[in-house]
Amino acid sequence: MAAEDRPPTDRDWHTDELPATPQRDFLISSQRWLEAPEYLHEVGHDFGVALVAYKRRIGPYLLWRAGPAVGADARYCAILASDSRVHFELRLSGDKRATGVGPGGVVHDRFRAWKQALLADESR
Repeated sequence: MAAEDRPPTDRDWHTDELPATPQRDFLISSQRWLEAPEYLHEVGHDFGVALVAYKRRIGPYLLWRAGPAVGADARYCAILASDSRVHFELRLSGDKRATGVGPGGVVHDRFRAWKQALLADESR
């Protein structure tokens, strides 16, 4: 089942309760994260996607996605769990092009490299 088709959770979540690994049975929308910064709810609005779903923890970051994993435009947002003012975004286009700034101000054109930079960020 595609992540976007999983049933949404019916409970609210605090930051320390968000799971470290992907959930296979349900999704957690940004609306269900009690400490969610307002900007997170808007991540996909510029390309018509309202659902922003939690994916997993990557090092000190919480990874969220608006849009499908493949085949269409999507936006990832990594938010520092300890300070939601710190966040990085990566834009993916339907033709698999990516661009996003990661920790240290480095611009990445591959999703994997962006995630690796998040994991390796020792400034936090």
